[in-house]
Amino acid sequence: MKNIAVGLATLPFLATGAVAAQPEPWQYRFQPAVTSIMHEIAWFEEYTLWFIVPITILVMVLLGWCMLRFRASANPTPSRTSHNTAIEVIWTVGPVIILLFLAVPSFQLLTAQYTPKEEPALTIKATGVQWYWDYEYQLEEPLSFSSLLLQEGDRPGSGKEDMAAYPRLLAVDNEVVVPVNTTVRVLVTASDVIHAFAMPAFGVKVDAVPGRINETWFKAEKEGLYYGQCSELCGKDHAFMPIAIRVVAQDQYDTWVAAAREDVDGANKALMAAIEAKTKVAAAAQ
Repeated sequence: MKNIAVGLATLPFLATGAVAAQPEPWQYRFQPAVTSIMHEIAWFEEYTLWFIVPITILVMVLLGWCMLRFRASANPTPSRTSHNTAIEVIWTVGPVIILLFLAVPSFQLLTAQYTPKEEPALTIKATGVQWYWDYEYQLEEPLSFSSLLLQEGDRPGSGKEDMAAYPRLLAVDNEVVVPVNTTVRVLVTASDVIHAFAMPAFGVKVDAVPGRINETWFKAEKEGLYYGQCSELCGKDHAFMPIAIRVVAQDQYDTWVAAAREDVDGANKALMAAIEAKTKVAAAAQ
């Protein structure tokens, strides 16, 4: 009974099957990682701190020591020494060694970001437009739609009244839908000015340049709804150009694709209903 009560208590939050990663008030860390690349990025950030923090402390200590030890009142006759071989060797060799320790994992991460471990099973073209995104699924029967910022007055009609799951200025009318544990290739371009396709939880950020196609990829490990934004200043409505990707089970994705070819809005509502039903069953089983 206790488990059922806990499940029902969290049901309003989970009913949409939605919130997986999004910006939080006063957030100073990364969003929870949901891809292998983002896990590596988070690890690399923590790894570099083991170098940054001691170096910062050392430099502050050296500055303080120099200011106290060699101030005019304590050292009225300054030394005229112009060279110190030992010090010059240390400050040359030391940084080179540190840079090697940073460069090797950095290059490994950069290589991984551009080299999927397997052939992508799905390719989506994302085109930045002032100020929304056009998406094209490159399937045997192509599927395309536009994704715009969800207007407050459209929330009731779209079933997106839950502000926790569909936050202001991040929710969109049509989310990108992809299957979980599937390698997805994203071809990124723009139709007017430079935009940027960024999804923090996926470790993805790539420029959308008119007349050029950039490529990135991700493999989401967890179902849910993830939010990003255009990350290149692109005009007066730059701040109102969100990105939303919904990661679902393979069967739910297949059903959505089949329905979306005829009616994207209807397919989205049917998918939301299926996720809600699945979540209720999971909560009741706890």
